[in-house]
Amino acid sequence: MSGTPPAPVAARPSPGPIPVVLAVPPAVPGVPPPTRGAGRRRIRPAHSFGTHVRAALLFLVLSVLVSGFAYPLFVTEVAQVIDPGAANGSLLHYPNGTVAGSSLIAQNTSAPYLFWARPSLTDYNTTLGAATPPGPTDPALGALLNETLSYMRAYGNFTVNASLPFWWVAPSGSSVDPDLTPEAVLVQIPRVSEATNLSIAYLTAFVNDHIQEPVIPFVGVPYVDVLSLDLDLLPLIGR
Repeated sequence: MSGTPPAPVAARPSPGPIPVVLAVPPAVPGVPPPTRGAGRRRIRPAHSFGTHVRAALLFLVLSVLVSGFAYPLFVTEVAQVIDPGAANGSLLHYPNGTVAGSSLIAQNTSAPYLFWARPSLTDYNTTLGAATPPGPTDPALGALLNETLSYMRAYGNFTVNASLPFWWVAPSGSSVDPDLTPEAVLVQIPRVSEATNLSIAYLTAFVNDHIQEPVIPFVGVPYVDVLSLDLDLLPLIGR
C-alpha cells in the first residue's frame, strides 16, 4: 500500500464573473424620475472682468472718502486742539490786529527802520521755485554780496570794518526762510539805530530778547524770526 501513488485530484472549475447588481432607489409617487444632467449648476468664473471693475470702483470711492475727506478733517480737528496757532498758519498781526503774514515765510522789507530778511532768489514768492543757492565758493555769491552792500549803502554805509555773516548775504534753500542767525541781525543795528533814533545798546538788548534756541538742543543754531522782530519794533518807533 505504501508504494501506491495517490489518486489525482480533479481541478475545480473557476467561477465566472460575479454579476453586480445596483440598487435602484424606489420611485416616489408623484415625482418624475431624474433626467440626465439634471441638478447640475453652471459655475461662473470667480475672477470675471465685471468683478474686477466693481472692486476697483469700490476701492476708488473708499480711497477718496478716506484720504480726501475723513483723514484731512481728522488731522485738522486734532491740530486745532493741540496747537490752533500753527494749524491756522502761524499768522502774525500788526498792532492794529490785521494779519501781517506768517512766521514761517519771510517778506521783502527794505525800510531802513526795520530789520531785513536774508536775500531771496524768488523775491519771497512762495509760488515760484528756486535753484540751489550759491555756496561760499560759488562766483554767483559775489553778485548777492554786491546787491546786499548796495542796499546797505542806500541807507548809510554801516558795514565798514564789519564782516557780513553768510546768512545775511546768501539765500536759503526755499528762498523764503524767515529766520536769521543773531549775528546777521546784530550787524544791521547801526542802520536801524540811525533810522529810529534808538540807541545801539537798546536795540542790541531788543534783538537778544528775540533770540530763539533750536527746538532740539544741540541740533541747529540759535535764530531770530525777522518778521516777529519787526512787528515788535513797530510800536516802539510809533509806526
